[in-house]
Amino acid sequence: MASSESPAAGLAAGLAAAAAAYAAALRASGELTEWSLTGYDTTGVPVVATAWDPPGAGADAHGVGYGADELEARVGALGELAERVALAPRLGGLLAAARRASHAQLLAEVGAGGVVDPLELVLPAGSSVTADTELDWVPAVRWRTGETVLVPADAAAFDGSLRSPGGPGQLFTPVSNGLGAGAGRDALVRAVGHGLLELLQRDGDTVSFKALDTGEVVDVDALASQLAADGDDGLAAVLAQLRAAGTEPVVKLAASTPVPVVFCHGSAEAPGTPPLAVGAVGEAAHPDAALAVRKALLEHAASRARRVFAFGPVEDVERLSPDYWAREQRRPVGEQEERALREAAAWARLDVAGVRAAVEPAFSRRSRTVSVPELLAASSPGERSPADLLELLLERLEGFDVLVVSSGPSDGAEVVSAKVVVPGLEVETLSYGRIGERVARRLLDREDPLVRRSDGPGRLPVRLTAAATERLGGPVWWDAERAAAVLGSLYPLYREPRRHAPQRLGLA
Repeated sequence: MASSESPAAGLAAGLAAAAAAYAAALRASGELTEWSLTGYDTTGVPVVATAWDPPGAGADAHGVGYGADELEARVGALGELAERVALAPRLGGLLAAARRASHAQLLAEVGAGGVVDPLELVLPAGSSVTADTELDWVPAVRWRTGETVLVPADAAAFDGSLRSPGGPGQLFTPVSNGLGAGAGRDALVRAVGHGLLELLQRDGDTVSFKALDTGEVVDVDALASQLAADGDDGLAAVLAQLRAAGTEPVVKLAASTPVPVVFCHGSAEAPGTPPLAVGAVGEAAHPDAALAVRKALLEHAASRARRVFAFGPVEDVERLSPDYWAREQRRPVGEQEERALREAAAWARLDVAGVRAAVEPAFSRRSRTVSVPELLAASSPGERSPADLLELLLERLEGFDVLVVSSGPSDGAEVVSAKVVVPGLEVETLSYGRIGERVARRLLDREDPLVRRSDGPGRLPVRLTAAATERLGGPVWWDAERAAAVLGSLYPLYREPRRHAPQRLGLA
């Protein structure tokens, strides 16, 4: 007999099951706290925060989720938390037992297919790493074949709290890009798909948004009208909700391939808008461009509330989240990146006009309008099962190696987390000076002087393989001094300290 359950009811049931699985797994390993962030801003978009504390000494974790309703937001927040908590024990064990060796040594032992060349992992310009540099290595799985591949510890780790014997930062600062989590029967597939989308998002917008905003504005009203004519009024509803709160969202295109990547910021604010909400940016990547736009709009709203909560007035936190605040003050602030801490504190002291002045040089850029037909030309419309989505992403990433470090197989585990590593995809160019072939090519093609064909004052060599150097037509240099000037006061858009760290340390 065919099921009479509506698609909406089926989706809600799936979200409820995922929330229950995430919450049960998190409570089994520590203490879980959940609370709403919706009241920290004016949009009314549901935003949920979560925190997890280990039973003894150790690092806590924090997640934020958003959605069209509270359940969708809660699943997002619990999933973001589970990404770290579920993977940490497995990854911690791998890092503690990491193999110390040089790339040249491992290449001789296992061959090119068994070890990642560090030069393919997008190193900071000017990095002194060579094939003979000793690094810590851990095993990952080549997703398409199941083979074991050794990857540098910094690529597998998601932050500096999980340390290999040599400590973090041998190649670059470990970052969480590529983390994903899943619950239920297809947990690992869902986790890997989520991690890939995050990597594609960061690759697509690396040098096309924020300080390097190229100003390609999506005609979001025409897109919403076209979707509504086809019976889908979800995008129109999100736009109306944001505008009713007095903010005017601007959606821009960062990349069309391998999947559409878009981002959203605001261009106008109503009286009473919290200052830090003005600097909020939402990002998204998805094969379905319309879904990417909707997600970017919702993430923009979530970013507004999250920034105000994390770095705004402590009095608001004491009033809106008293139970959370009492617990947070018992957690250690921990080691913080000095620049992120200093600049977040500076922004927290600004009023609306001050934050607007800081972001306006980037946010005001308008180079052209991206029409609906152009946006949808690269789109593969429709919701997909986790397996179908992952299959499509792998097709789009033909020629790229997809490597996975996971908390375990999905059979026998309700919740699975994974860190996905894709050598060659770009990330953290302006914040940490990491640049590889793809970004160098983009900047060369648009004749951006951030990348030069010759050495000079303030320039650092872009570290590339011999093959990549040949494809680019010779060596290239990153103009670090110019990059610092371009970034200017926008660093808080890229890297942040721990939530409430500036306030707790008396800096804001």
